[in-house]
Amino acid sequence: MQKLLCCVFLVFIAALSLSHTVNGKVDTEKNVLFLWWNVENLFDAYNDPATEDDDFTPEGKLQWTEKRVWLKKMRIRHLLSAVEAHPDYRKYPDILAFAEVENRNIFEGTLQGIGSVSYKTIYHESRDPRGIDIGLAYNPETIRPAGSKAYTVPLDDKPTRKIIVAGFSADNHPFHLILNHWPSRSFDTGWSEPKRLAAAKVARHILDSLLVSNPKADCIVMGDFNDEPFDRSLKQGLRSTFDAARVRANRDGLLYNCWSGYEGVGSYFYDNHWQQIDQILLSPGMLDNRGLTAPEDAFHCFSFFRLFDYSGKKPWATYEKRKYKGGYSDHLPLILKARIVP
Repeated sequence: MQKLLCCVFLVFIAALSLSHTVNGKVDTEKNVLFLWWNVENLFDAYNDPATEDDDFTPEGKLQWTEKRVWLKKMRIRHLLSAVEAHPDYRKYPDILAFAEVENRNIFEGTLQGIGSVSYKTIYHESRDPRGIDIGLAYNPETIRPAGSKAYTVPLDDKPTRKIIVAGFSADNHPFHLILNHWPSRSFDTGWSEPKRLAAAKVARHILDSLLVSNPKADCIVMGDFNDEPFDRSLKQGLRSTFDAARVRANRDGLLYNCWSGYEGVGSYFYDNHWQQIDQILLSPGMLDNRGLTAPEDAFHCFSFFRLFDYSGKKPWATYEKRKYKGGYSDHLPLILKARIVP
């Protein structure tokens, strides 16, 4: 009996040692894993008379059936499982945010049955004509919520998605998340730019209100901005930069753009080249090596071969030119792995 107990104890110790070791190194670092993804039209198959969703019904032009809804959900769950299986992460995102979600039900239904994580959701309906919103979820085992609010972008014509601000804490370290899905570049970039500048003004106002009370606050601004890092809405509106040293100096109220120095694909493929319209921006507090902090290798545009179409050169979209392709999304997701510094 004593020999049996001794063997059981040794097996337990070995298993415990392996659970704390990755690639031969002891993994004692605590982190928070963020994922942003424009999932491309996560709609249910029912007609909502209050929104322009007629195309996304079985009888609509896109023939959006329950089978296609099921496959869409399966693709999203597979992506999250791929993150959990990746050696750089080894877990599901602690916080995830999706753009182009039709309603809370389809969002929560998609996140059911994902490994051992029982995500809690934060959802604010917008007045977008198509009815698409930003869905936000967190793992209650690792993250504690501290309230959220949705801000309207004032536009003269059709309303756009609301900008969401949400407070959280991880291991007793507070931080804020500001989520964006700005007006598209449809029809003409110059014509639509003032709309994105208006959205930038709202997002910057939210950020400034947080930094006034605490200039070292840990703030993450992320979303689909429909503009790239060097466009006016990002450089002037949000005051973002690739210069980490200037952000750390914390004199100009600048945000650090995580695409700085990034080598690889962008998040969106258009007109035969990659674009960086999905972005993650960080306040100075995220670079000060205190509380929640982002090391140099924190940011990645996450991809693996199944996310690309048959050509291997662009994302495998659900629809392309209104033809059903059955893929994941026309965007690639972004990941930020932030460390928790005691």
